[in-house]
Amino acid sequence: MVFLSVGKPNETHVNEGIIDFTNRINKYFKADWQLIGAPKNAASMSEAALKKAEASIILQNIQKDDFLILLDERGKLLSSPEVANLLQQIANESTKKIVFLIGGAFGVDDSIIKRANFTWSLSKLVFPHMLVRLILAEQIYRACTILRNEKYHHI
Repeated sequence: MVFLSVGKPNETHVNEGIIDFTNRINKYFKADWQLIGAPKNAASMSEAALKKAEASIILQNIQKDDFLILLDERGKLLSSPEVANLLQQIANESTKKIVFLIGGAFGVDDSIIKRANFTWSLSKLVFPHMLVRLILAEQIYRACTILRNEKYHHI
């Protein structure tokens, strides 16, 4: 499992939570974070050019048989048990690797949208990237505990 995110490193107070939940996830799945920094000259690029440049880097980090879950505000809203079911379905398909992608500040290029196997929205609200990383890590940990029928998630 890979968490791929475009953007700057997390602030210390948020990073501690991300590390904690990632360590918890590692009891169930091997999980790693990869941050993709801004392309050179990003400040002078148009929104479309920036998304294309980010897409090029993202696609270099994804294999053709990876299951790509794109996080996007226009994606499907899922409950925590539904996230657990999605993870179980993907695991049942013997997928080599699940990649969760948090795109750049302007979203992602159409090439990434087309490549995604599933598009997931955490909320109708828009959050800063570092909080999305924390929420994502917590929700994946929660899904793992639901799948194992552990006490973390209360229905």
